[in-house]
Amino acid sequence: MIRTQRLAAGVCALLAALTAGLAFPAGAVADETTALAPKVDLVLDVSGSMRTKDIDGGTRMAAAKQAFNEVLDATPENVLLGIRTLGADYPGDDQKTGCKDTAQLYPVGPLDRTEAKTAVATLSPTGWTPIGPALLKAADDLDGGTGSKRIVLISDGEDTCAPLDPCEVAREIAAKGIGLTIDTLGLVPNTKMRQQLSCIAEATGGTYTSVEHTEELTDKVNQLVDRAADPVVTPVATDGADSCAKAPTLKSGLYTDREEFGQERWYRVDVEPGQELRASVSVAADRTMNPDYGVLLRAVTVHGREIVRGESAGNGRTDVISTGLRYPKAESDDEEAPAETVCLQVTNAFSAASGVKTTPGMPVELTVDVVDGPSQASDVASFGLGRSWWLLGLLVLVGFLAGLVWGWLSRWRVAVWRTN
Repeated sequence: MIRTQRLAAGVCALLAALTAGLAFPAGAVADETTALAPKVDLVLDVSGSMRTKDIDGGTRMAAAKQAFNEVLDATPENVLLGIRTLGADYPGDDQKTGCKDTAQLYPVGPLDRTEAKTAVATLSPTGWTPIGPALLKAADDLDGGTGSKRIVLISDGEDTCAPLDPCEVAREIAAKGIGLTIDTLGLVPNTKMRQQLSCIAEATGGTYTSVEHTEELTDKVNQLVDRAADPVVTPVATDGADSCAKAPTLKSGLYTDREEFGQERWYRVDVEPGQELRASVSVAADRTMNPDYGVLLRAVTVHGREIVRGESAGNGRTDVISTGLRYPKAESDDEEAPAETVCLQVTNAFSAASGVKTTPGMPVELTVDVVDGPSQASDVASFGLGRSWWLLGLLVLVGFLAGLVWGWLSRWRVAVWRTN
């Protein structure tokens, strides 16, 4: 009897251990999956102006609710989605109180579609338009995890809570280097609102869209939520130096930084013999700029000799200006030949319009890729033609010979004509 009880107890203990062993790894996998999951926070303006009836015969609020219901039905399973409101609760005239009126209607996490739709159905246009405070809170909603993070702001008017400028808030969020993108949608926009929402989006690499119909709103929000679910490379924040000697050494990857007007930023990259360095840089004009500007990317040795450069110019019609370069390092007969340190210098010729803040600096995105080089590295950087020099020479030779033949035929025809 005692043996039977001990045997039963042992079997139970073994089963419990096996159950625990299976449960913990599953929990760990679930936690890891959640950490990598893309996050989206839909930020909806519920201010009093959303009562206006100018979208397909109904109110702006009705259009937003219909769009949200369709978006919630179509949200991918792997997306952690939340909803935040602004101007939904305080109907009074006190600006200080009205500018605190932002709340998390549905927490960012696995989506319960019925619960989220029920929460949206209770909304009624009420108060102020505290876009800046709402963006700060939305950034906190998306804190944590390593997946992509996206705020989708839907508004029908400009912020009413200055001096907390929402454009400055967006720049501060971008300067944190957390890879958060803000997309903005303007319902029946005016010029001032369009400028503000465009500035917010541009500061974080997002997009601005003007919307005047319910179907357009639904399609665009669906597109942005789906985009969040796509695999992305999160940029790594880095701090360039004011000289090559102090610059950080970068590996292949995508990096973000900030650059003041007319400032130089330096970075270092190690290139082994037989490898090729490919680098590109983009600088965003995230505020009002004077026309006629440029960006220069140079690769130089540690002694200051220029190897190759890339440059681009704009005239005020471009929000982002980009350039790039390639530098192949030839193979070496010495198997122990050291890597060459290449210094990358990023400079700009932007200037701010009167009254525009110069801090923080403009967003800079730097891509570095070190790959196996071509078999004849010396040919690749030759005036950008690579190995096509032989083709150019062949064309010149063919043209020369064709000219000789044509000249001989012409003289022969003239001689025959004269003879006859």
